Formats: sequence, structure tokens, C-alpha cells
Amino acid sequence: MPGPNLSVLRSHAWQVSIGRLLLLVAAAVVVGYLGGNIQLALIVALALYALWSLYHLLRMQRWLLARTRLPPPSGMGVWSDVADFVFRRHQASRHRQRRLVRLLRAYREAAAVLPDGVVVLSPMRQLVWFNASAARLLGLDAQRHRGVILDRLLRNAQILAWLRSARANEPLIDVPSPALPDLRMSMRLIPYAQDQWLLVVRDVSMLLKLEQVRRDFVANVSHELRTPLTVLHGYLDLIESDTDPELDNMVREMRKQSLRMTRIVEDLLTLSRLDQQAESEDETVSMAAMLAGLRRDAEALSQQQHEIRVEASSARDLRGSEKDLHSAFGNLVANAVRYTPAGGRIVLRWFDEDGGSCFAVQDSGQGIPAEHLPRISERFYRVSTSRSREKGGTGLGLSIVKHVLGLHQARLDIRSEVGVGSTFSAHFPAHRVIAAIDHDAA
Repeated sequence: MPGPNLSVLRSHAWQVSIGRLLLLVAAAVVVGYLGGNIQLALIVALALYALWSLYHLLRMQRWLLARTRLPPPSGMGVWSDVADFVFRRHQASRHRQRRLVRLLRAYREAAAVLPDGVVVLSPMRQLVWFNASAARLLGLDAQRHRGVILDRLLRNAQILAWLRSARANEPLIDVPSPALPDLRMSMRLIPYAQDQWLLVVRDVSMLLKLEQVRRDFVANVSHELRTPLTVLHGYLDLIESDTDPELDNMVREMRKQSLRMTRIVEDLLTLSRLDQQAESEDETVSMAAMLAGLRRDAEALSQQQHEIRVEASSARDLRGSEKDLHSAFGNLVANAVRYTPAGGRIVLRWFDEDGGSCFAVQDSGQGIPAEHLPRISERFYRVSTSRSREKGGTGLGLSIVKHVLGLHQARLDIRSEVGVGSTFSAHFPAHRVIAAIDHDAA
């Protein structure tokens, strides 16, 4: 298919215009020949043709400047063809603009009725647009605040620091609403287009209340289960000391399951305590003593069935809660021993890395399929229910680890390959790492 220029050149108007020009030139040649001055006749003819073209060009200019939606004037020769081409282009452009306006209006109407607050921010964080929910949660007014920098309207230091850092991947959770202090909200910044930002604000008051109810329920139930379990253990001790040999297997199974339930209760109470903490204690944790204790725990649990090594290339200690860190590290070590077959190898590592230090537990166990890794630290999540029950796991160990590391601004990294083994790494930031203290010299 020929392009637009070729189509215009081959149109009827061009053919007629070229034909007229040729006839005019031929007539000028004849008249000039008869009059004895062909050159003058040609100049006059071309001047007339130029004036005719300029006149119709002026008509087209006036039509374009009038910005009307009327069709272009006719009878302008080739200029009519050009004007018609421009007119069709303008019509197509207006159609696209109307379609975009309809889509924009539909999107804006949809955003306006969202229960979540939506705020469109310029690169300088000026308020471009916001819906009714955002106005209610942030105390905004469409008449007075549009175009105002959002930072000037907020007084919460936590929100301002978060906005200025522009941490799009880190939502701000559980902050009071500037307009309604009794409401709690979460905020998320989403970048789009060129340096544009979309601020999404959500009322999470009810969710936080439900979460608190859940925490209280778990803590209360776990606490109340302690007493009956203690009584159950006492009676099992009495029964076990004077029981019929035929009932030995049943009593042993009852004791095994009651101990497992006790471990679950203790882990739930630990999680409830960690949920209530906003930050960790600020103690100096000797990693040399920690590694030595973890090794003893691993050897006691292993009962000489595994090769256990400690590799400490870092001479640094940690700042935090020794009790919580020992609980987290102990869970990682216990899991490694529990899920590594006899004759396997377990290595405890403490080493420095860029910007901090890392504690890692590497085993040569069965490994974890890749599809389970994103959820393995969830409460009661199990890769294999039968295997976990056989090994005595509660399904809460890695949740405790994740909570403890979160309180210490650390992160848990899990790498595993089926049939090869797993490595659980706890990465601590620089402000949690301190130079080791020489206790002997002290």
C-alpha cells in the first residue's frame, strides 16, 4: 500500500492541478509566440498561477485558524486535498482525545469510590488529585489543598520521614490518622510514569483490633493449657511407675504427645511475647559463648549421630537480647539436627559481610523443595506433616526465628536443594554488630 504522500500525489486533484498548470503554460507560450515575447507571457502566466495558489492558501489558513469543526472549503484545487487530509487527521485525533477523556473519567470515578485513600503526587510531592477516602483519612480539602506539598499538611514525624525517604517497597504500617487520631492506617508509595507517585492510604483499625484479639486469645489459651498439662504429666509419672506391662506402649505414647503439646504451648507463649515487643533489649551478646553453647546443645540433641563443626571467622559480638537470640539460633540448630539423617554434617558459621555480620547453619539434610521456601516461616506451615510429627516439630520454630530477627532489624535467608541440604542465614546490619569484648582481659 503506498504511503500518504504518494496517495496525495496520485489523487485526482493533483492531476487536475498539474493539467491546469500545463495548459496555462501552453497558452502563455502560444500568446507569447503570437505577441513576439514568450518569456514575458510565461512570467505573467506563472505570476497569475502563484496569486491563485496564494489566495487558496490564505483561505485554508483562515479555515485552520478558525478551529471550526466544519469541513474544509472546496474549489481550492490541490489545497482542498491537503485541507481534507488535515481535516481527517483532526477528526481522528479528536476521537482519540474523547476516548481518552472517557477512560480517564471512568478511572477517576472508580478511584473516587474506593474505600482506600488514593493520592496522586507530583515529583515534588504536590497534591495533584485525591479521592474522598484520602480526604477523610488525611484531612485534605479539594478547594484549599490541591497543589500544596503534602509534607506541609502532615505533622506526624514518622510519616514525614517515611515520605522523604520515598521507600516504595516498604509500606508504613500502623500510624495514626492526622484527621481522625482514633483510626490507625497503613500507607504505601507506588511510583509510576516519570517521577510520579501514587500514595495509597488504608484504614487498618479493624484489622489491628482483630489481630490483637487473635494474639490475646492465643496467649490466654496457651497460658491456660499449662495447668492441665502439668497435671497430666504428674499423673503420667504415677501411672508409668506402676503400670501394667501391656499398657507401657500407650503410656509412652501419651507422654510423647503431652510433651509435644507442651512444646507447642511454650512456643505459642514465646510468639505472643515477641508480638508484644516493639524492640529488642540492648545487651552485649558474646558470640563466642553463644556458639559454644549452641554446639553443646546440638551435640546433646544429635547423640553423636552427626558431625558438628563451628567456623567462626568474625571477632565481633552482637547487640540485642541474648535470650531471644539464643532461642532463634537454637531453633535453627535444632531443625538442622532434627532433619539431617544420621552420619550427616552440620556447620555453624559466624562471619563478617558487607555492612554487618552473619550467623548461618548449614546441613547436609534432605533439603526443602523450592515451592515451599516462600511460606516456610509461616506459623504451623509444614513441608511434610508426617515428617514433622515424626521428628517432633511444632511448626513454630522458624516463626520465632523470623520474629526475633525482625526485632533486631536482621533478615532470614533460606537456601536449599533437595537431596543436598539447606543453609539458614541470619544477616545482621552494621549497627547491631560491635567489636568483641575480651572477657579474660577484663
